[in-house]
Amino acid sequence: MFRPLYDWVLRMAHHRHALPALAGVSFAESSFFPIPPDAMLIPMVLARRDRAWLIATVCTVASVCGAALGYFIGYALLESVGQWLIQIYHMQDKIAQYQTTYAEYGAAIILLKGLTPIPFKLVTIASGIAKFPFGLFLLLAGITRAARFFLVAALLKRYGAPVQEFIEKRLDLFAWLFLGLIVLGFAAVTLL
Repeated sequence: MFRPLYDWVLRMAHHRHALPALAGVSFAESSFFPIPPDAMLIPMVLARRDRAWLIATVCTVASVCGAALGYFIGYALLESVGQWLIQIYHMQDKIAQYQTTYAEYGAAIILLKGLTPIPFKLVTIASGIAKFPFGLFLLLAGITRAARFFLVAALLKRYGAPVQEFIEKRLDLFAWLFLGLIVLGFAAVTLL
């Protein structure tokens, strides 16, 4: 079921617009898009291990830029765009809780949740709502996103061939697990 999409992403990794497409997905995921950039990052690094660091850099920089937009949505657009996104993710009751929690644990929340399958856009918007210091927010977002994307790139660069073979033999299983992690990330945010 997922083979055509996987093959398409592998082919696109060699396309001249592959990095801008990855940047777009990474930017959007940090502010409003539900699919994490790993869906493109992993196949792109597997297809072009020689460009692993460049791919991870593009993914990181775009993600942090998207995080700035997510922060702005929470900070300045809470009453319009922010409310719309909060309603989509059923987060109305969580806003006051986030603000209180951010006052005490904001840095740890940003660093930890940036590494997990919890959608990063929720962290960026919540950071803006809590009016977490913007400069510190960008620094922490850069650290956590770089750690995530460069770790994935490093592992795939080092162990790419066996990992690619392993994934391709079990592609449907990995795709369903990946989708499951996304759903669990949303569920964890909604239920916690």
